[in-house]
Amino acid sequence: MRVKGGSTTRQRRRRWLKLAKGYWGHKSIGFKTAKQAVVKSWTYAFRDRKQRKRDFRKLWISRINAAARNQGISYSQLMHKIKQSNIEINRKMLAEMAIHHQSDFENIVKLAIAKSA
Repeated sequence: MRVKGGSTTRQRRRRWLKLAKGYWGHKSIGFKTAKQAVVKSWTYAFRDRKQRKRDFRKLWISRINAAARNQGISYSQLMHKIKQSNIEINRKMLAEMAIHHQSDFENIVKLAIAKSA
């Protein structure tokens, strides 16, 4: 005999509904729409984890560019001089220094210009 609403089915459906908790409307109540919403949310999460990395890199670059232009040099010239002078520092740290430790950022800019010249 075929079982359509047995304990295994209930557990499986409850698991999907638990994952859809907090979703709006029928997406948190109905099994089929809840499952579709959860799978779609996983797709968005995967995509946006990649996007977040790009967004942060853009943010760091714009912050470094703004701070570098205050020193009279563009972002691309600064990064070129930093690479030429073998200063091992990433964009995240440079952006952090540009915001919270301006004097250290100025020192790095001066050092990069002096070493590359």
